[in-house]
Amino acid sequence: MDKKVMEKLSYGLFVCTAKEGNKDNGCIINTAIQVTNTPNRVAVAINKSNFTHDMVVKTKVMNVCVISKKADFDMFKHFGFQSGKDVDKFNVASSQWMKENINNCKRAENGLMYIAAGTNSYISLAVQDMIDLDSHTLFICAVTDGAIIDDSPSATYQFYHQNIKTQAEKIGTTPEGKTIWKCKICGYVYEGEDLPEDFICPWCKHPASDFEKVSVTA
Repeated sequence: MDKKVMEKLSYGLFVCTAKEGNKDNGCIINTAIQVTNTPNRVAVAINKSNFTHDMVVKTKVMNVCVISKKADFDMFKHFGFQSGKDVDKFNVASSQWMKENINNCKRAENGLMYIAAGTNSYISLAVQDMIDLDSHTLFICAVTDGAIIDDSPSATYQFYHQNIKTQAEKIGTTPEGKTIWKCKICGYVYEGEDLPEDFICPWCKHPASDFEKVSVTA
């Protein structure tokens, strides 16, 4: 099977936010779809390795911010390439992106943050049911609120790869040739002659099978 066939599926990209106690957090997800209109229900899948996942399991509340074509790669690095276990993502010191956009992070009626930069809308959700999908949990949610931020088009997964991801820094060369492995999903680089079969990308959580070997020479 050609795994690239899965890249032909069209779907969006989102920032999922949650709050537990005094802790706000958010992560990048790529699965949020309306499944019924009456009642209004949305299905959201979140990787279990994400800190946001555990917060949603406990609180059963989340906001889903729809990423638009105005988003830049720094937004993806901020919410997708670092963990809320280690970083307070809503602190201005957590990244240059947050320092520049702290005023674009606002609270919705449900008390959770939503992002008003690089997004075109947000939807507030209350979890009704949870389905175990091994690596992910599928949350079936009732829509409780939502708002349009601007009229910019939503960014698809394909748009991200063809336009936003290209903003990432290119891999530099070294005086001596060396073997590196690059994640085809997010661009994370692993240095070493052999990539462990059980290696998991620390940025996007994809497995070793989504890495490609790159030879870098002077």
